[in-house]
Amino acid sequence: MVAYNFRPMFASPVEIGRKRQTIRAHRKDGRHAKPGDALQLYEGMRTKNCRKLRDATCTATIPVRIETQRLTVGNTDLRAIGIAGDEMLMDIFAQADGFIDWQDMRDWFQKTHGLPFNGVLIRW
Repeated sequence: MVAYNFRPMFASPVEIGRKRQTIRAHRKDGRHAKPGDALQLYEGMRTKNCRKLRDATCTATIPVRIETQRLTVGNTDLRAIGIAGDEMLMDIFAQADGFIDWQDMRDWFQKTHGLPFNGVLIRW
């Protein structure tokens, strides 16, 4: 079983099932969920206010890279696809992760982790 903690801004979307993915930095031990792994999703882990949001099963683990003007998921550069407009596709991806749009997601990752950001997309 793999546990993930969510900041308060993401807790409600995770709990109600609207947010069904998370982007995480690479871990030093290399351990992240793999497809088929049981997930426990929490808010406030390691605090007295810890609460479980839900149980889930990992369906995909995909490398992700976020740059100032580019989003790459696996081997797919979403900026280069051109389906329904590059920006729109990036907005859809960002909304699936709990952000308002691509700019909101990019700005959050810039502030929180710095860009470029290399990590992993975990879906359930």
